[in-house]
Parts: sequence; structure tokens; C-alpha cells
Amino acid sequence: MTARPPLTELARAERTDLAEFLATLTPAQWQAQSLCDRWTVKDVVAHVVSYEELSFGGLVGRFVKGRIAHANQVGVDEFSHLSTFELLDYLNRHLDPSGLTARFGGMIGFVDGTIHHQDIRRALHRPRTVPADRLARILPLIPGNPRLGAGRRIKGLRLRATDVDWSHGAGPEVAGPGEALLMAMAGRPAALADLSGPGRDVLAQRL
Repeated sequence: MTARPPLTELARAERTDLAEFLATLTPAQWQAQSLCDRWTVKDVVAHVVSYEELSFGGLVGRFVKGRIAHANQVGVDEFSHLSTFELLDYLNRHLDPSGLTARFGGMIGFVDGTIHHQDIRRALHRPRTVPADRLARILPLIPGNPRLGAGRRIKGLRLRATDVDWSHGAGPEVAGPGEALLMAMAGRPAALADLSGPGRDVLAQRL
């Protein structure tokens, strides 16, 4: 049986794909609205890398300054002075998760990077096919993730991916591509158009 690659390796692959994609964007696309409320594409990229060189003391300070709930915005603001070229260079120098994003075997970096890559792709109408091995690894990580709040969105529903071997829960079914299920669980209504089944309307109401 072939050993599964560690999550740190998948996180690096995802960040590499993101960096290659970002290198193709125009200045206007960098400033376009992403799927994240109040964040442009540039803001999302800043968020993805904003924890990389943060010490424990710096992390505590950021959470205090942001009163926990707004810590991510504090990080984005701290990177706002960088140009898009500088931000992309920073990402390329931090393809391997470090600090907070390396925690739990790289799970934070992998999940965060994949979802936010899609936040950018979907907003710019630049779809991609997420590699099946990454989808198969990331989908089981989402339902119980307390940061994402997926549990309350999908409670009492059965989710079933149509392109990879994954299902979760029991109840009215919501079916579709794994990427769309991932984004819906993460709270992105834009993914609903790619989903179907008797549980879709329930999920839509919760989003």
C-alpha cells in the first residue's frame, strides 16, 4: 500500500499552484473582490502568508490586538504596504508552512491555502480541477474543524462527492463535486450552484 504524502507536502503543492496562478493575474484582478467579505484578492493572499514568520509572542499580540475575532484582519493590515510583486515573492519564499500554519502536521496551511485558492479562483471566474488526492485528503478534515463552523451548516445532512470517494453524515443528501462541497462547508454560497439533492435547500438556508 502506497503511503499517503504528509499534509505539509500537500500544503506546499497547493501554495505552489496558487503562486503560479497569481503570477498570471493583472493589476485589476489583484484588486478584485474575492469570495471573502471585504477582502480583495491581494488581501486573501496577504492572509494566507500573514502567520508565517510570527513568533509565539507575535501571535499572542495579534490575537490581543484583534480581540481574537479580528486577528486575521490585523494580519492583512500588517501586509497591506507590500506591492503585489512583493507579496507574491513572499509567498514563493514560504511555500512550506511554518509557525501556526504548520501546526497539526500542516493541516492549517493545507486547509487554509486550498479554500482561499478557491476564494480567488471562483471570484475571478478562473476555475480549476483540484487534484483528486488533495480533495480526498481535505474533505474529511472539514466537518469537525471548529474554525470553519462547518458542523452546524451540515448537521442532519448527508454530503456525497461525485468525483472522489467521500461522503459524510446522514439525512437529506447534498451531492456534487468535492470542491463545491468543500466551499459550501466553508460557508461560501457561490458553491451552491454546483450542488444538487434534497438537502441542498436546507444547506442554502444555513449559508
